[in-house]
Amino acid sequence: MTLEQGLSFAVLGLTMALFIWGRLRYDMVAVVGLLAGILTGVVPLEDAFSGFSDDIVIIVGSALVVSAAVARSGVIERTLKTLAPNLRNFHAQLILLIATVAVMSAFVKNIGALAIMMPIAFQMAKRSGSSISCYLMPMAFASLLGGLVTMVGTSPNIIVASMRERLTGEPFSMFDFTPVGLALAAAGIVFLSFGYRLLPGGQTPAVSMGDALDVHAYTTEARVPPGSSAEGKTAIELAAGEEENVSVTSVLRQGRAERAAAHETVLQEGDIVLLEGAPEALERTIATHELELEGQHRDFEVPSADDEVGVIEAVVATGSTLVGRAAGRLELHKYYGINLLAVSRSGIHFTERLRDIRLRAGDVIVLQGMLAQFPLRLQELGCLPLAEREVRLGKLSRSILPILILAVAMVLTAAGAIPVEIAFFGAAAVTVLVGALPLREAYAAVDWPILVMLAALIPVSASLQETGATDLLSAGLSDLARGLPTLGALALIMVAAMAVTPFLNNAATVLVMAPIAAGFASALDYRPEAFLMAVAIGAACDFLTPIGHQCNTLVMGPGGYRFGDYWRLGLPLSIIVVVLGVPLIALFWPT
Repeated sequence: MTLEQGLSFAVLGLTMALFIWGRLRYDMVAVVGLLAGILTGVVPLEDAFSGFSDDIVIIVGSALVVSAAVARSGVIERTLKTLAPNLRNFHAQLILLIATVAVMSAFVKNIGALAIMMPIAFQMAKRSGSSISCYLMPMAFASLLGGLVTMVGTSPNIIVASMRERLTGEPFSMFDFTPVGLALAAAGIVFLSFGYRLLPGGQTPAVSMGDALDVHAYTTEARVPPGSSAEGKTAIELAAGEEENVSVTSVLRQGRAERAAAHETVLQEGDIVLLEGAPEALERTIATHELELEGQHRDFEVPSADDEVGVIEAVVATGSTLVGRAAGRLELHKYYGINLLAVSRSGIHFTERLRDIRLRAGDVIVLQGMLAQFPLRLQELGCLPLAEREVRLGKLSRSILPILILAVAMVLTAAGAIPVEIAFFGAAAVTVLVGALPLREAYAAVDWPILVMLAALIPVSASLQETGATDLLSAGLSDLARGLPTLGALALIMVAAMAVTPFLNNAATVLVMAPIAAGFASALDYRPEAFLMAVAIGAACDFLTPIGHQCNTLVMGPGGYRFGDYWRLGLPLSIIVVVLGVPLIALFWPT
């Protein structure tokens, strides 16, 4: 072992130790690892920041932006709602949820797919009376499995594709992962459909500040425009899909309330419908039936290109200029440049139009306007903003443009017309340019810590190869596998990637393990593709801990899980992935 190789191992060991220690966030661990590599000389000064311009960073960041636009469009929720409007059987709900998450994760970043589906899981749990903990962990695992199906489904696939190009001159294409990934996803869905029984019962979900502030009785109004699917339906049919989450409190026709009970009124073009419910449920009802939300036709004067229209919740304070006055008389849009979208008052069911409601101290209101102007406007009106949380009322895009943009990018990449990094960078840019995702939300969608971690670790990973450290590790592994058959060698690499992922993060695991796997294959006179696939699958399938992947972490609080709950469901699923994945890789990628 040379001095440079020893220093490379020392840098790698320090980085892994810091990951395991857990006191520093993973991006800062990667930064420390990069600085250590520079100080020891194993990372040349001219290559220190080469990772920030690497294609991997561009692809991952761009994919996150496009995924956020798809999530914001609401297309997925509306499609799922039409498939299962009254699904109450727990087992049927679970199968639908995990299958949908897996399919979405093949084309949208898996954590984005899971985030889209979690609110729907809470609704279904309420309908069936089941514990949410029976849904969320299977959904998280399904999202990881679905990410195996295409190159853009998960970061390890993207990184492995680039690694193969560096090693062989040819990257993996968009659907090279599909034969193995699809089979593993299908087997995983079948297992999760029944394996949820391995989870302990009685978990209590964590309650966030947003939950504590949640308001479930907002009243808003919407108009039935020409061509709306609500025309000809009764008011009760309008909210039927949301059950108790949305109710119709009044129907106004030509400015007057209908004499018939609101829920019996057959809706006509031009009717004003007063709806009551939680913001998300109201938004789904309005979007599904193509209603026009009150105030959505009003334009806002945009002082500069940096300003954006947004939605906030606020409380009417004692002494506010709104107290005792109707919103219509105040002409909020004309004088303050804001729209009143909804009102909530404890114990009250409003039957009059928003513009006619006389506000009181303590009322919670939803306002729409220029985000930069809200602090001044709230001060002028005497209102107090609630703690920040996502309010989708008035924000949900009804465009299918993000879906089309993503489809075009994938087709161009699959056809080999343009490189994947150009396709997805262009898709992200077009998504913002056409207004499918506001610029502020586009920047918020990018997981900057992940990108910093990738950019910092890429030079460290390259140093392992350049100093010959990976050759030493590969030789050691090949000695262990010398007597093993091909399937045993593949299993060794996959299990090693699975074992390292909880400590390194899945993307970091691929950066470290892919060169080692390629050297391992070369030492045994095998082609590298099968072993790179084994690394990608092993790194993407961390089912044993809540820390190896963001999807697992995301469901820990809402599902009420403990650290030790994950292996109960994750261990048998990991065994299935290894037992089924290894022969499939050998079948489709002969060594």
